Amino acid sequence: MFSKQKPMWGEKTQLKSSYDAVIIGGGLHGLATAYYLAKEHGITDVAIIEKNYIGFGGAGRNTAIVRANQRTQYNVPLYNEALKLWPILTKELDYNLMFNNCGNLNLMHSEAAMKAARMTIATAQFHGVESHLIDAKEAKELVPALNISEDITFPIHGAMFHPPGGIVRHDAVVWGLARGANKYGVEIHQQTEATGIKTQNGKVTAVETSRGTINTKQVLISAGGYSAALIYGMLGIKLPISVLTIQAMVTQPLKPLLNHVVSSGAYHCYANQTLKGEVATGAHMDQWPNYTTQNTAHYIKHQAEALSEFLPCLRGVKFMRIWGGLADMTPDMAPIMDGNDHVEGFYMDCGWGYFGFKSCSAVGKYMAQFMAEKECPEILKPFNYRRYEKHQLMGETAALVNYTPDN
Repeated sequence: MFSKQKPMWGEKTQLKSSYDAVIIGGGLHGLATAYYLAKEHGITDVAIIEKNYIGFGGAGRNTAIVRANQRTQYNVPLYNEALKLWPILTKELDYNLMFNNCGNLNLMHSEAAMKAARMTIATAQFHGVESHLIDAKEAKELVPALNISEDITFPIHGAMFHPPGGIVRHDAVVWGLARGANKYGVEIHQQTEATGIKTQNGKVTAVETSRGTINTKQVLISAGGYSAALIYGMLGIKLPISVLTIQAMVTQPLKPLLNHVVSSGAYHCYANQTLKGEVATGAHMDQWPNYTTQNTAHYIKHQAEALSEFLPCLRGVKFMRIWGGLADMTPDMAPIMDGNDHVEGFYMDCGWGYFGFKSCSAVGKYMAQFMAEKECPEILKPFNYRRYEKHQLMGETAALVNYTPDN
């Protein structure tokens, strides 16, 4: 007789009838929030409810890029703190997250793009984040494989170089946070679907699941691309979120040729080389809302053509694997983090688009503080849901000039 193998994060537990807090979604934001709830605030009676398995969504369907070269004054400090937390978490979790701050090189293909980059760099430097504007020759010195000739569709005028950015191994973060949270007593329940939230007198009282009802006074929905539908279905709160497919792929393993993350807004393409030698590459999301993670021949063709132009040494290289994920995009390309507004005890963390992976460490820390202290931390206040009612949209849409998606 073979014994059932226990999960990497610890022993399996029976689902209880009540918890101090329930987190719907076993992705990185949910795992990080549970970890910090237990570690920093002593709230250990927490259940993470996941319909599939932890890391099923965007957490396991990204290209592992982290950076803090966002555009707005509200985003930069949050992502900067997330960057600083990776080496700290590696030590705390006693788990190798494979953080490599190799730097991000965002290519600019026009004078207009260079001017926009100057503004982005000024914002970053104002907040103490290292970022530099360099010319095409300096970019080629950093990445010798770059084609800086004039005979390509979008000639390279220069680049924004962000040395603190880099790559973190996404599945290592999933397992590390799961193990860290479980160490403090957090329970992880996979194959458990949340089907409803019960309220009474404007307060959360319970979560209904496929395995029974859980009594609780606090619920966080942090389910990536599925969050908006869950929030609307369970509480009737309609969010301005469109769910779009975003695709990525990797090449066959190659000898080292990319020592930085390289991206291009004009080509809608980015690339980085993994520890295994594969070149991981992605593009902008599909332009129509959908809930499919299917792949398209159009995308494969697009990536091959784009990479062959600004990294011509990749011509003839084979793509080995391709996958799709869901990006829950808001109108201003900034997330929604809110709580105790519509219903007391209900919190939401969603609308991250393709920025969710790089933010999870800091967001988990502050969402945990929000839930523990019942007071929204200052760093999260600009991301409240009511900004749409007041037409106070953020200016992160300008990130399209130099975007680097991570889902």
